[in-house]
Amino acid sequence: MGEDDVPLELTEVDRWDGQVMARLDDGWCAALNRATMLCGIYERRPAICRDYQVGGSDCIAERLKLAAVSHD
Repeated sequence: MGEDDVPLELTEVDRWDGQVMARLDDGWCAALNRATMLCGIYERRPAICRDYQVGGSDCIAERLKLAAVSHD
């Protein structure tokens, strides 16, 4: 996450010892506000999140993958 300014309580260490965004048990990002479905740290979101255009094809593909997993 390099230069990102993400609150530490919303991060975790992955299996390669890298700092990444934490995910909830259902796979959704820990920064996602469930009531609004908007990023709770939008101004501080990591660079990888900035690379995804909201509603873009990559965004939709990721949401579809998560939806499929949660229905299994």
